[in-house]
Amino acid sequence: MKNQAITKHLQLPFQFDIKKLQTELAAILTSDWTPHFNTGGYTGNWNSIALYAQNGEASNISAMSTNIDIPLTETPILKKATYLKSVIQTFKTKLLSVRLLRLEVGAYIKPHRDYNGGYEDNIFRIHIPIITNPEVKFVLDNERLEMKEGQCWYTNVNYIHSVANDGRHDRVHLVIDGERNIWSDNLFFSLAPKESFFPKQAEPAYSLEVMEQMLFELKSMNSDGAILLVKDLESKIKTLKNA
Repeated sequence: MKNQAITKHLQLPFQFDIKKLQTELAAILTSDWTPHFNTGGYTGNWNSIALYAQNGEASNISAMSTNIDIPLTETPILKKATYLKSVIQTFKTKLLSVRLLRLEVGAYIKPHRDYNGGYEDNIFRIHIPIITNPEVKFVLDNERLEMKEGQCWYTNVNYIHSVANDGRHDRVHLVIDGERNIWSDNLFFSLAPKESFFPKQAEPAYSLEVMEQMLFELKSMNSDGAILLVKDLESKIKTLKNA
């Protein structure tokens, strides 16, 4: 029997009204957008504005906060965007972040992965293009995805991905991070086999004891690279302990 293919992306069965999306976006474009915090991960201009955020702050553009005690609330931007609000309400889930992301002409998001960013981690990321163009190159695990305006896509950002806007117009996506639940299970598993969302874990190269020692040593380092490795290692240790 062949190994089950892994579902790394999925077009969901929603088509949103492009004209309404773009009309509300036109008013938002004059607002203050915040440059993405990962300044070393892209070239050109990549900006964001939050529609739901902790304390309702539009400049709070973190993908997912570690402080789960502070609930997300509407930002002033969303209070004036009734259609965008109805789009977000399509997803019957606990919202972890809701942002507009604008990749300006000529900008490039370098290849990277977002840790704990897939359905196997009990979360899902949704992309809804509001403005895009055929020259946007969104590549996920070496596969180019052509997301069109008004469509709705799930992407597993645990896999390496990059985006280049080689067109003549900025690209703006509504990006929603939601928590996996019964509603999302019913939707996702109706479109692809359940097993395909949960890649089998490879046998660990190190014992649990060795990995915990590595984690201890990494936490003593103060570098961006060490922080990323700590997150990855903590996830692997958690998986081993729960196995």
